[in-house]
Amino acid sequence: MSKIDSAAINRAIGEWAAHIAGSAAAGSAPLAVIGLISHGDLLARRLVRLLEERGVQAQYGALDISLYRDDFDMKSSKPALRSSYLPFSTDGLRVILVDDVVYTGRTARAALNALFEYGRPAHVELHTLADRGGRELPITPDYSCFVINAPTGDVAVHLQETDGCDEITC
Repeated sequence: MSKIDSAAINRAIGEWAAHIAGSAAAGSAPLAVIGLISHGDLLARRLVRLLEERGVQAQYGALDISLYRDDFDMKSSKPALRSSYLPFSTDGLRVILVDDVVYTGRTARAALNALFEYGRPAHVELHTLADRGGRELPITPDYSCFVINAPTGDVAVHLQETDGCDEITC
C-alpha cells in the first residue's frame, strides 16, 4: 500500500489553484467552482479560498448527484441525499466541477446531468485530486493533481475537514 501525505496534497492543491488562476483570463466567462458532495465540495471550498487569495473571484457551489447516478436503482432504496448548494444560475459561467477521485467516469456523467438543471454553462471542466484510471465512459479530467495507476485496487481520500488528516492511500 502506498500513501500520499498531507504535505504533498497541500502542495498539489496550491498548484491546482495556481493553474486555475492562470487560466482565468480577464474578459473570460465568470468562474464557478462546484464540488461534488462529499469530498469534492471540501476541495472546491479550499480552491475558492486560494483563488481569492490570488485575486481571482469565483463562486462556490456544492452538488449532490445521488439521484442522477446510473446505479441509483441498484443502491439502497433510501439513498443518503444531501442538499446541493448552488445559489446561482450556471448560465454563461465557466464551471469547474471538482471531485476527489475519477475512476469509471460515471460520477462525472451524473454530475453533468445534475449541473445542467441549474442552467447552461459557457464551459465545463472536470478537475480531480486523483485520477486512478479504469474508465468505463469516455470522460477524462481536464486537470488532476495525482495520477494513480490503481484501476482495480482501492483508493481512499481522507481530508482534514472530515477525517482529521489529508492523505490518499492506495
